[in-house]
Amino acid sequence: MDDPFPGTYLLAALISGPEISFLAINLALIILLFIGSALVSGSEVAYFSLSLDQVISEGDDSPHNKRIIHLLTNPNKLLATILILNNFINISIVMITTYATLRLTAPYFSPETVLGILTITITFLIVFIGEIVPKVYANQNNWSFAQKTSKLLSISNDIFSPLSWLLIKVSHVLETRIERKGYNVSVEELNEALEITTNKETTEEEKGILKGIVNFGTLSVKQIMKSRMDITALDIQTDFHELMNQINKTGYSRIPIYKETIDNIEGILYIKDLLPNINGDENYQWQDLLRPGFFVPETKKIDTLFKDFQERRIHIAIVVDEYGGTSGLITMEDVIEEIVGEINDEFDEETDAEFKKIDANTFIFEGKTSIMDFCKITNVDHRVFEEVKGESESLGGLLLEINATLPYAGEKIIFDRYTFVITSVNEKRIKKIRVVIKR
Repeated sequence: MDDPFPGTYLLAALISGPEISFLAINLALIILLFIGSALVSGSEVAYFSLSLDQVISEGDDSPHNKRIIHLLTNPNKLLATILILNNFINISIVMITTYATLRLTAPYFSPETVLGILTITITFLIVFIGEIVPKVYANQNNWSFAQKTSKLLSISNDIFSPLSWLLIKVSHVLETRIERKGYNVSVEELNEALEITTNKETTEEEKGILKGIVNFGTLSVKQIMKSRMDITALDIQTDFHELMNQINKTGYSRIPIYKETIDNIEGILYIKDLLPNINGDENYQWQDLLRPGFFVPETKKIDTLFKDFQERRIHIAIVVDEYGGTSGLITMEDVIEEIVGEINDEFDEETDAEFKKIDANTFIFEGKTSIMDFCKITNVDHRVFEEVKGESESLGGLLLEINATLPYAGEKIIFDRYTFVITSVNEKRIKKIRVVIKR
């Protein structure tokens, strides 16, 4: 005769002697496993929110601190151990719970019903008790949590060492394969893609901006700085009236101030700081207004420099060479111009002394013109000169590298599609060059 109330027999079975022992043992084991799952999950957050330097500096010579240092010296192995142990515990919870529940309920409920209820219940309990709660707690108490779990993880690290080693090796092989199959887009390919994808409606100015963005992270300070020869700087001993005279002539809003030589920059004078004392006498101590200079190496990338300018809220930097001497000067405007093109204000002269365009393929350039500016003006790829320019960044320096000696006036230097005719030269440097480009 079917029992209309199967729960009555189930309850009777549970309170029988053998079943009570079985239930108690399994319940205790499941609780222990949930505690273990919580400890292991929390340790992942605790350990990886600590740095090895922090542990060494803040910790003492206690055993658990030594264990923490030992575990953090090999973070890949530690992570593999945590994942293995956590999965082992969670799978054990599922297996023991399923076995115990099916054994106790087999005569009274269908396996499908039991498994469906268990799936929902165990998933919720593992996620909540074994993941969310311990990780939130460990995030707020990482140091104490790491200390409490150091012994458990040290023992597990040794036990699961062969399996951890295997997993690390397999993951390394997979990463290598993925990197090989991955497609690393180079700057050259991006520039080619721009040429292909831009249509007739795209203006040259828009193309220039896109190319500037692509090349922005590849350019160094040395490539776009104003050279040492072109820096306008004043001696710190200059009296106030002479200083104002020089300021009126140059029109600059910031001027480097040096002591004895330009290699010894004392600071930057902001002209706006002088305005309240513009009528001062020649003994006025304008030197007190100097602001500290910002010095950067020639090799610094301009995208990093741009971030530095933003963070420091400054617009000018002194470029120094490997010996600490002044190599040049660079401003925020110089950096921005690499993306948006030339920026002219009301004080910039329209004569554009650095170059003159004769026709579509013929130009006259100053020798001091930077290679980057030359390439932008003539619309050629600056990478053409990478192999021959050596350490030079100016057009005159490029021709010295190609020719090996200082050329004479009227001499022709041919490279690739470019014919350079020296139109003016002195005993020290190339002053003017006529450039003919074969398109």
